[in-house]
Amino acid sequence: MAFSFRFLDDIALADLAFEAEGDSLEEAFRAATQALLESLADPRTVTASWERRIVQRDEDPAELLFEWLSEIVYWKDAAGVVFREASLTVTRETGIWTLEARLAGAPVDQERQELRNDVKGITKHLYELKQDGPRWRARVVLDV
Repeated sequence: MAFSFRFLDDIALADLAFEAEGDSLEEAFRAATQALLESLADPRTVTASWERRIVQRDEDPAELLFEWLSEIVYWKDAAGVVFREASLTVTRETGIWTLEARLAGAPVDQERQELRNDVKGITKHLYELKQDGPRWRARVVLDV
């Protein structure tokens, strides 16, 4: 596995925080995405009856990650779903980063899904995405 994440207990008392990292920017996006999905519900308990394709662009990869994670929270609320998976690619062309993704999930079902947190948003508190040598690292605090 080329990416990882861990939840941080000592960052925010009323919120939920995690660090995500990967061998590439794309892998760091995958790690952060997986951490967010697992914050919402156990993906193994969610079917894939709902799907949404998303394309986002930004010059700043940190802003792109922030907007992507915010988009996931938006769809959780707007469509009333939690997610099984999110496949994605991140590319750069002429100074613009592009994220192409597919979210798959299902409407919230308290009897069949292991629901975890009702994430209200991604915060800028202690938020960062940076390259550290060959690895990329993100720190994200979720408003729950």
